[in-house]
Amino acid sequence: MITSASVAEILASYDDQAPLSEASTIPASWYVDDRIAELERQTVFSKTWQLVARLDQLQKPGDFVTATVAGEPIVVVRGHDQLLRAFYNVCRHHAAAVVSEPCGNAGILHCPYHGWNYGLDGALKGMPEFDGVKNFERQQNGLVPIQVDTWECLVFINLDPNAAPLANFLGRLVERAAPLNLAKLHFFDRKVYDIACNWKVFVDNYLDGGYHVPHLHKGLSSVLDYKAYTIENVDRFCLQSSPMVTSEEDAATATTRKGDRAWYFWQYPNFMFNCYEGYMDTNLTIPLDTDHCRVVFDFYFSDVSEARREYNRQSVSVGDRVQDEDLGICEAVQRGLKSRAYGAGRLSVRREAGEHLFHRLLAADLKAGVATTAAAAD
Repeated sequence: MITSASVAEILASYDDQAPLSEASTIPASWYVDDRIAELERQTVFSKTWQLVARLDQLQKPGDFVTATVAGEPIVVVRGHDQLLRAFYNVCRHHAAAVVSEPCGNAGILHCPYHGWNYGLDGALKGMPEFDGVKNFERQQNGLVPIQVDTWECLVFINLDPNAAPLANFLGRLVERAAPLNLAKLHFFDRKVYDIACNWKVFVDNYLDGGYHVPHLHKGLSSVLDYKAYTIENVDRFCLQSSPMVTSEEDAATATTRKGDRAWYFWQYPNFMFNCYEGYMDTNLTIPLDTDHCRVVFDFYFSDVSEARREYNRQSVSVGDRVQDEDLGICEAVQRGLKSRAYGAGRLSVRREAGEHLFHRLLAADLKAGVATTAAAAD
């Protein structure tokens, strides 16, 4: 959907300086205009640290993981020198994907198109039948590198070569999450959801301070002390947290969601993780197009032994049920955003401070991107 207004006019229609008590959501046009989606690709997803892998996938020399970030094909690989590196997964010959599998192990990166070979350090090692080619420097034709870094058990990349380090980007999230000992948890399972909504709809739903939980997630609501639910905005992250309560209303949820508190972290723009006692799931929201996103859930437990397998499976099933409940409402919201009856909505001061932070951070990035583009055109 494209409106007659310019991108600059669409962005200007949101007041990112309004305090929460006076603020509205970003306008509906931000969720349904293809030009906004393209601007997000260029100014948000191409310039922020993005989760691409788990450290357990990249333990041995030759271990690799491929991903797509902001439309760009990526490969992350552990070198023979044990260093972790990331590259654009694009052959320097005729642009084929050098690595075609989602993950695995390889002694050398071999392009399946014309057989060009690259070392695990990205250096071009060989080009079949290339004798006689003049003015070609092998050293200048290795895979193009990308910034890569790790936090806890996770691997992130950034397409912007001038981006600040990952630790700077995460800010105080690092110390806030440290007591949860996330690195001691072990990967167990993955669930992938393709949802017919803009990626921001899913993030908004996550950041509404539990506002929808009593109405949409009856099982989850039964183990949370909703009245004591807290929202904390710091740097580029929001922490929502709630004391846990004992309940017999939903046996599966009560059995698998334990501990003194539930911890729900969101890191701008699209990364979330949820923690209970001995449990974490990470949520990565990936834009597919204006009306669709993919949400990848990875589930971690303190004990992944065979003896705990059935318990862990039950826990994943509880998470799956919650996401199915969210999926339906997110798709309904996306349809409603296209209605002539809706422009923007107000925010709950008690519940939606996290959503307010998200919208202001996004507005700052998008407006800066438009300003940079305009300056370059002058």
